[in-house]
Amino acid sequence: MDDANGTGMTEFILLGFSYLGTYQSALFWEVLFVYLVTLLGNSLIITLTLLDPALSTPMYFFLRHLSVIEILYTTTIVPRMLIDLLFSHPAMSPASCFTQMYFFALFGIAECCLLTAMAYDRYAAICQPLHYAMLMNQQVCVGMVGASYLMGIITGTTDSIFIFILPFHGTNIVHNFLCDDLVVLRLANGDTFWGEVGNVVLTLLFIMTPFALILFSYVRILITILGVASAQGRQKVFSTCSSHLLVVTLFFGTATLAYMKPRSSATQDMDLILSLFYTVVTPMFNPFIYTLRNKEVMGALRRKVTKHL
Repeated sequence: MDDANGTGMTEFILLGFSYLGTYQSALFWEVLFVYLVTLLGNSLIITLTLLDPALSTPMYFFLRHLSVIEILYTTTIVPRMLIDLLFSHPAMSPASCFTQMYFFALFGIAECCLLTAMAYDRYAAICQPLHYAMLMNQQVCVGMVGASYLMGIITGTTDSIFIFILPFHGTNIVHNFLCDDLVVLRLANGDTFWGEVGNVVLTLLFIMTPFALILFSYVRILITILGVASAQGRQKVFSTCSSHLLVVTLFFGTATLAYMKPRSSATQDMDLILSLFYTVVTPMFNPFIYTLRNKEVMGALRRKVTKHL
């Protein structure tokens, strides 16, 4: 990799949480616990939505793929982070850094697009109930999921290749625990202005645009439910939308803070906390949000537990 772009750089040093010193071991166990809970919770959702016929609707089809993406997304980051915390040797080859950056962008953008598809599904179910079966048939659902992965592949490939064809002759210190594209871009030599412009454009296209579409969907949903006469009807609609809206707020809120803030507006410690939250913590919250707040998923879980007991 270093010969391919003529840099001569053989490794990147990811400082991460090295400033914690001996306290890194405590963080190791905390991150490991969160990671295992994330794997278990999302695997449970995948299993339930596959086995229970009551969860065969488009909403749970999207939820199953969201759980798959969450597992892959966090696995791209956490195992390597745990190794660095345990052995305190946070060096990564350019090829490994490129690979991590590619899959991190792929699954991150795929999740943005999938959350948008889930918002459209709620819009179609609530605002267009008579046409819902036609609007959200199996082909449409599969196409939306496929398009989400495709956008992630295109964005990850373009972004990662563009950064790693730049010359790297100077510092190789990455002030993060992962090879984030914007952080690595700022290590390149020469003028990185257009690279940062491209990063902003990608952020606007694949973070802010999906977020705007989600907001538009929920504005239409809000207008529709205000016309529902019964309080019970409003409560039912809110219960089906609140879980998704909470996940959207957590994911897009932290991502927007991380990628759209001015360069000098936050310390490196704040960048680390934001990165830790949207790469490690948020994927753990999603299974709890979608199970504890969802009567259908809890019902499916009780049926499976009762059957096996």
